[in-house]
Amino acid sequence: MARKNLLEFTPKGIYCQQADIYIDPWQPVNKAILTHAHGDHARRGSNYYLAHHTSAHVLRLRLGEDINLETIAYNEPIYIHGVKVTLHPAGHIVGSAQIRLEYEGEVWVASGDYKTEPDFISQPFEPVKCHTFITESTFGLPVYQWKPQPQIMNEINQWWEDNQNQDKVSVVFAYSLGKAQRILCNLNHELGKIFVHGAIWNTNEALKKDGLHIPATIRVNRELAKDEYRGGIVIAPPSALATPWLKKFQPYATAAASGWMTLRGAKRRKALDRGFVLSDHADWNGLTSAIDATGAQRVYVTHGYKSAFARYLNERGIEAYEAETLFEGESIDNVPVEGED
Repeated sequence: MARKNLLEFTPKGIYCQQADIYIDPWQPVNKAILTHAHGDHARRGSNYYLAHHTSAHVLRLRLGEDINLETIAYNEPIYIHGVKVTLHPAGHIVGSAQIRLEYEGEVWVASGDYKTEPDFISQPFEPVKCHTFITESTFGLPVYQWKPQPQIMNEINQWWEDNQNQDKVSVVFAYSLGKAQRILCNLNHELGKIFVHGAIWNTNEALKKDGLHIPATIRVNRELAKDEYRGGIVIAPPSALATPWLKKFQPYATAAASGWMTLRGAKRRKALDRGFVLSDHADWNGLTSAIDATGAQRVYVTHGYKSAFARYLNERGIEAYEAETLFEGESIDNVPVEGED
């Protein structure tokens, strides 16, 4: 039986005609539902935003204090022109949500970005039964299979301790929203002082207002003497990589936390001393298990290895299509952000 189309991919974004609302639009629209606060999913200029409670302050930090923002809890239904809309945990970052839409018995889920491994700071991923599922495929190849988070965090702590023994400052590059908080919450704070870039400091302050507990850190600033950093660890966004901002920490060792560190050569191309395979996106097993759990008969594959992943799903008997979007997935590159000291 042919399925109804509750969502369509338009030049402005993913659109629900029945509710007259867009999901993560990449152009300004009248009404937008946001899966999370990363810049490729939450963009400025729309007249109204709907998102989860725990992304409220970080959205205002990124989009402006004066945005017209309504927030709801997970599994709290809201009805828009007869379409039932609920948000469900995506496990990607704090406040991230899958968007479930139901209309006349038809159910679609737009997952945004997601990961299935619990990180113990964001609400764990929740599979949602649906007829049609929109999935990312950032790491949609079998080569991408993550080690357990505790193992990676132990590696980061050991690297920090090794650098201390060489009288070096440890500098880890990680997304300001999501990965930076995961690392901060799992560092061994008994090892030494923990410093954060201004962009991460500002993000942390916003997340604290939304109820997230974040351990104490020191903001990098011009007033701190160079000796203050000795033996410490600094968390910075990828935008700070290979910039004069790093000079204040010499001598230092650098590392990046990214799923792309799986690839041989990624660390070398960025002139990093170390790479840690840590991602806020689902790996191959996470993607396939999540889709299986939805029971979806049709899947649209967005950013990432979408051609290969859609082909794999079709070979398994799942009706799958590639979808063009402006979502970017994960990168160890980043645009400059406010708050750089």
